[in-house]
Amino acid sequence: MLSEMNIFKKDYKQVDMRFGLCYPNVYRTAMSSLGYNILYNCINEREDTWCERIIFPSVNSLESNTPSRHFDILSFTLQFEEDYFNLLKMLKEAQIPLKRSERGDEDPLIIAGGPCATANPMPLSDYVDVFIIGEAENLINDFIDAYLSNPDKNLEKFLDIEGVYIPEYDNKTSIAIVEDLDKTYHITHPIVSDSDDDDFMSVFNNTIMLNVSRGCTRGCRFCMAGYLYRPMRQCDPEHLIDIAVECRKNSGLNKITLIGAAVSDYDHLDELIDGLESEGFQISTPSLRIESITRHTLETLKNSGLKTITLAPESTSTLRKVINKHILEEQIFTVIKNAVDLDFNIKLYFLIGIPGETMDDIHELCEYMKKIADMHHNPKRVKFSVNPVIPKPHTPLQWEGYDFKDVKKKIRYIQKEMKNYNIKCESPKKGLIQYTLSCGNRQVGAIIEKSLSKNVILKEWRDIAPKYNIDDPLPWDNIDAGVDKKFLKIEHRRLRNLKQTPWCETCPCYNCGACEK
Repeated sequence: MLSEMNIFKKDYKQVDMRFGLCYPNVYRTAMSSLGYNILYNCINEREDTWCERIIFPSVNSLESNTPSRHFDILSFTLQFEEDYFNLLKMLKEAQIPLKRSERGDEDPLIIAGGPCATANPMPLSDYVDVFIIGEAENLINDFIDAYLSNPDKNLEKFLDIEGVYIPEYDNKTSIAIVEDLDKTYHITHPIVSDSDDDDFMSVFNNTIMLNVSRGCTRGCRFCMAGYLYRPMRQCDPEHLIDIAVECRKNSGLNKITLIGAAVSDYDHLDELIDGLESEGFQISTPSLRIESITRHTLETLKNSGLKTITLAPESTSTLRKVINKHILEEQIFTVIKNAVDLDFNIKLYFLIGIPGETMDDIHELCEYMKKIADMHHNPKRVKFSVNPVIPKPHTPLQWEGYDFKDVKKKIRYIQKEMKNYNIKCESPKKGLIQYTLSCGNRQVGAIIEKSLSKNVILKEWRDIAPKYNIDDPLPWDNIDAGVDKKFLKIEHRRLRNLKQTPWCETCPCYNCGACEK
């Protein structure tokens, strides 16, 4: 049984449009998405629209149990490539024709947004009518206004909205970015859920998600979010504290989760934490950048109740240069020592399959992880997550392929070498599928659709996996994500030469293009 507080209930007869906010993943994941929650609250502040949540595996809304097919618009948030399968499953279960070419005037308009839709709409372009490119709260009201002004299936009316990609027209568009975080929409009435079923407990269960910053310009060459959402934008700490206090008044929640692409790079982090702590809040954060963590930050987080810190060294020192993750060994081990001294559990993320990586590097990585684990008085309290690098659109790695055999060999070696440690390795096959979904073209949609009724064998995924040369046209070329393609090519050359590109917050601008658009 699930009960929720701060949800919107409206009379459907008194609104002009019913908007189904779909999340093609389970409740605990959906309700941990800040963007999903922002859209729900933001849209529902309109008197003419009722926005209801439809969360996989259900195809009926949470608010009124209305079937998906009865909504005017169904909007899917695509946070993870694997959710593409669930999107089609939800349409099929709702008895809505899968392909946009087969839907009629009585069917809902199908739109999709989120980082995956922003980066490369092509794998789902035969199934989705309209893609929202970028930060949706920046344009969703304009989109709804355009729909209500003429609610037919002619999509041409949306072409003038920046940040809209329509497969029917294959139009060029630019990413929509919120310029001022102090002036954008912040949730002040967060949903509070209560259930005796763990499936309805979100990752940040019943905490206030406080959006401190967006964007990261560290330039890690594998990180899609770091290239899509430039430049870095920050919210005033006093404004954030006011939002937190208002949220507590409206929800009774007293725990804060700091949300941002690079929370520990936030200029006023210690000031914010101290201010929230003085208001009596407990504070946590999903992850921290090693370069900017201070002892004071760790002590404050510990005092506020945080038990686990999550860090991402990514690899050993030489390979970190390839991916432009400039962290000194001294910084890494200082942070880990401080975390051990403060009795934290520690979770660390590492990557394999970095360009130029050898089996000698993998052996070195295992010894490196053992050294870290052995710093703790209980090595089992140090958890390692090892994942293959997935080349992503709009990054310098977009011209790299995915070597399934190489990844499989390296994971087997790591699992054997680290069998006495607390380690989890991602499946090589899952990595291959994610790469194909991430960087594939329109043809990938057919294999996604096939998976609804038949088992897709490994060979089929390997056969369709793309591999691009540096001057090839790319499926997502019509999406201007801000960063110039010529800059990405320069970064691709630099990774081969182990050259670092400094953090632009501390050096002169290197003209990536994001700040000019």
